[in-house]
Amino acid sequence: QAETAANRICKVLAVNQENEHLMEDYEKLASDLLEWIRRTIPWLEDRSPQKTIQEMQQKLEDFRDYRRVHKPPKVQEKCQLEINFNTLQTKLRLSNRPAFMPSEGRMVSDINNGWQHLEQAEKGYEEWLLNEIRRLERLDHLAEKFRQKASIHEAWTEGKEAMLKQKDYEVATLSDIKALIRKHEAFESDLAAHQDRVEQIAAIAQELNELDYYDSPSVNARCQKICDQWDVLGSLTHSRRDALEKTEKQLETIDELHLEYAKRAAPFNNWMESAMEDLQDMFIVHTIEEIEEGKGRRGLSWGLIAAHEQFKSTLPDADKEREAILGVQREAQRVADSTGSKLAANNPYTSVTPHIINSKWERVQQLVPKRDDALLEEQSKQQCNERLRRQFAGQANVVGPWIQTKME
Repeated sequence: QAETAANRICKVLAVNQENEHLMEDYEKLASDLLEWIRRTIPWLEDRSPQKTIQEMQQKLEDFRDYRRVHKPPKVQEKCQLEINFNTLQTKLRLSNRPAFMPSEGRMVSDINNGWQHLEQAEKGYEEWLLNEIRRLERLDHLAEKFRQKASIHEAWTEGKEAMLKQKDYEVATLSDIKALIRKHEAFESDLAAHQDRVEQIAAIAQELNELDYYDSPSVNARCQKICDQWDVLGSLTHSRRDALEKTEKQLETIDELHLEYAKRAAPFNNWMESAMEDLQDMFIVHTIEEIEEGKGRRGLSWGLIAAHEQFKSTLPDADKEREAILGVQREAQRVADSTGSKLAANNPYTSVTPHIINSKWERVQQLVPKRDDALLEEQSKQQCNERLRRQFAGQANVVGPWIQTKME
């Protein structure tokens, strides 16, 4: 009986020891599992966005490692914990021992609650990762699109400011100006076509800002530079058009003045050449009437002196015409000086320059008194001849009848 009692006691002690061991294992497993859940949940709940797809891909890889490597053993531990708990309770019940009550916070329900929280965090984390990767892919695509469009636009604008600032119209002829205006109109059409690209660049930059692109500051700076340069190009285009149109009007004015000058200078130049020829014309006269006035074949014609006096009476009007012609040239030069044009002195419609007109006018002025002297000298000579003729006639009229009478 004593031996049987001893064996029973040994069995009871062994069962108690095993139960104690199971309780300790449960407590340790539960503690470790809860600690792992507590550490893992904040990691899964961390929604800090990364700047690049590479960093987010690394997060996704870490999550997949967690699903493949770190979580499965914990699932086994949880199952083992539940098995141990149930086994322990069964043993205690069969031994008529009170049920096992884990320490506070390590109940099976606590573990299940923690695990459920873990599963929820895990599900939200995966969705967030995929959404974030899609967002970054879109951002990368948009950023690349922005860079491509910006590069194309910057390449197009290169040299445009210098082209719009050049003053080539200052040394252009009227035909050159018309060609420059047509070229500028083509550029304006090109500029208008590029307006869409600038607006697209600005819209992409705005979208990158709204999607919280990590490199937004550099995108914004580049976009701002493009927009500022676009405004400058618009202003320079407008200024150049104004300058070209203004120059065209001024050159048209100069051209009209040159044409008027040419139309008036040519006949005036011919008149002066004819006048010089007449003033230097040789003359042979035999009577006072020829030097002063007399009848011609077509009726009354001026004698040389009368004709010369008539010519001299036209000189004041001729001088006014000369001044008017030179005034047209001066006006053309004034308009040219006001525009800075260096081509106004070259009149394409005539080779008769103001210098030629003035030189010939001066020559006419010199020839007039010479002609006066020559005609006065001839008049004096003819008057002397006339007196001699009259003397001869008087004497001849006396002796003639006497001779006739004697001959009869």
